[in-house]
Amino acid sequence: MKRIRFAALAVAAIVPLAPLPARAQAVDVQSSQQLMQEAAPLREQAKQGNGMASKILEKYPGHYTMLGYRGKDGQAELHEGVADFFVVLEGHATLLSGGKVLNPKPSGPGEVRGDAVQGGASRKLAKGDVVHIPANVPHQLLIPAGESFTYFIIKVDTPK
Repeated sequence: MKRIRFAALAVAAIVPLAPLPARAQAVDVQSSQQLMQEAAPLREQAKQGNGMASKILEKYPGHYTMLGYRGKDGQAELHEGVADFFVVLEGHATLLSGGKVLNPKPSGPGEVRGDAVQGGASRKLAKGDVVHIPANVPHQLLIPAGESFTYFIIKVDTPK
């Protein structure tokens, strides 16, 4: 009898008291082919602009997804309270992470940009690689000359 009561209490502790919003219960699936089709306008936008473009795909409670394209090196970045996950869809890049941001400047709420990452680790990235960058970690993507880089990004709010 004690086991049954304990099991009932354990189930009650993990079952939400209120139903999740409809959007939180939805399952989204996008193939890499679909994502690459959505990236085509980003490539054109980047060519007409500064060599980089991105767009938000979906917003969810506590996180959102984006699609990014780079035809040139990015600035050093640091996101306060937001972790980055991304999946490389196409191309190559070098990720610099850790160290410090040179000449940091606020670029928005909780966002810092700078000229470069100094003293960070260097990692080569290619199609299929999955990356996690914790909140508050400086990072920068360097794109080899004549190449481009397309990636799916998940921005996750982290507790402060």
